[in-house]
Amino acid sequence: MDGRFPLTLLLLAMWGGTCYAAPVLIGLPAGRSVTAPHHRHTDTGYTFYCTGDCDRDVVTDSRPGLVLMGGGTDVDDAFRWAVDQSDDGDFLVLRATGTDAYDDYIYDLGRSNSVATLVITSRQGAAHPFVVDRIQHAEAIFFAGGDQATYLSLWTGTPLEESVQDRVASVPIGGTSAGLAILGGFVYTAENNTVYSREALENPYDKRVTLGKSFLSFSSLQNIVTDTHFVTRDRMGRLMTFVARLLQDKWTSVARGLGVDEHTAICVDESGYGKVYGDGTAYFLHADQPPQQCLPQKPLTFEDVAVYRVDRTSSFDFHTFTGHSGLSYTLSASRGDLSSSRGDIYQRDGREFKVIHY
Repeated sequence: MDGRFPLTLLLLAMWGGTCYAAPVLIGLPAGRSVTAPHHRHTDTGYTFYCTGDCDRDVVTDSRPGLVLMGGGTDVDDAFRWAVDQSDDGDFLVLRATGTDAYDDYIYDLGRSNSVATLVITSRQGAAHPFVVDRIQHAEAIFFAGGDQATYLSLWTGTPLEESVQDRVASVPIGGTSAGLAILGGFVYTAENNTVYSREALENPYDKRVTLGKSFLSFSSLQNIVTDTHFVTRDRMGRLMTFVARLLQDKWTSVARGLGVDEHTAICVDESGYGKVYGDGTAYFLHADQPPQQCLPQKPLTFEDVAVYRVDRTSSFDFHTFTGHSGLSYTLSASRGDLSSSRGDIYQRDGREFKVIHY
């Protein structure tokens, strides 16, 4: 969840089934109008919110890209990057629960023509012509945090999925937390609730280790399964397990993982060049040999998996899967226990990380 709350006092009037809000805005950055209109309406299966020039569809020179955000506090510079990629067009947030809390936040960061949120709560809503039209005319699309199992069950195989896929080559698309989980070439679906690293390492076929094929297709994310809240929630073990399962089950001959920590985002341009923003770290895993042991009810043994750690001083080429100014090392799982070629599995270099162990 993004945890944002609108900093507005709203004067609401109902007219023709639409709720219009006149905002009293607190502390807006310079350059944004304090009279930006707010709109809201609800129909079968969705609620639509919008801030800005919501009735004018601008056409801009938007450029494709990816915003891969790890959850927790949002990364302002990553959203600014997405707004720039959109050429100040119409920015659309998609989610299945929650509010329009992102709208004012993103609108105030840049110069988007409008920022809208669609809360889509059913497959009927995901097929609604209004929802499809808004996606087709957005210059940036962002999946909020929430529950990836809900996103997948409500949206897979719907016109929403098809419409977003149609925009991949034209606009920046991103997500945070569960919103990032659904962007990978492979997806940790979490359909049986979350699995912790220790549980996954002890039994790679635990019923909660649920993987699926891609929801959307991005050339930069082929063969990659993603994870979020990565260091904070100590998820290296389960990402190692996901990569092992992809090889063991012969879904791919080259398996890769991407773990992004909180307060961190990787912004990837149309060439595949990724720049890190925020205060944390991200981790790229690569393996092209099957695990030594990956069986039900048996602890994982998976040796010498290549890892590349990046932070805001680093960059990464997703097409060649190589980085610059990061740190290379290897990880091994031996009978369920992780070890690193350089000591600490996260290579934190003495920096303070709050890690929650499960």
